[in-house]
Amino acid sequence: MRLYHGSNIVIKQIDLSKCRPYKDFGQGFYLTAIKEQAEQMARRTSAIYGGEPIVTEFEFDETALSTLSVKTFEDPSEEWALFVLANRSRKNVQPTHGFDIVIGPVADDTIATLFRNFDDGIIDLPTLVQGLRYKKVSSQYLFHSAAAIKYLHSV
Repeated sequence: MRLYHGSNIVIKQIDLSKCRPYKDFGQGFYLTAIKEQAEQMARRTSAIYGGEPIVTEFEFDETALSTLSVKTFEDPSEEWALFVLANRSRKNVQPTHGFDIVIGPVADDTIATLFRNFDDGIIDLPTLVQGLRYKKVSSQYLFHSAAAIKYLHSV
């Protein structure tokens, strides 16, 4: 399976220690199966940090899905929302989970307001999830461990 990573640099070797914490699924290397999404992330990253937008392509050996610890979220759900909230929270000890790979929807900036409203007690969990169903969501793959990274090969 082909996966894409959008950045402002070519990724020659994945270094998990350089990955930022407090992301949707925790600290790790993020990719998507949607090339346009990676291109958009590359433009955003280069606008923030400088450099040129670059999309690095990887081939993912899907045998990892049956040999590693994998968590998949098909759609935004209460479980997904709580998982994302736990990983984004600076109050929680990181990492919040032990999965090698996590696959699921992106909680992008348009969804951040819903999460803030939930955190502030303005809306409850069912209302949060209902609001997410009307947002355009995309996919992301988190490679959270060195064991998972071994299943990615630069194209």
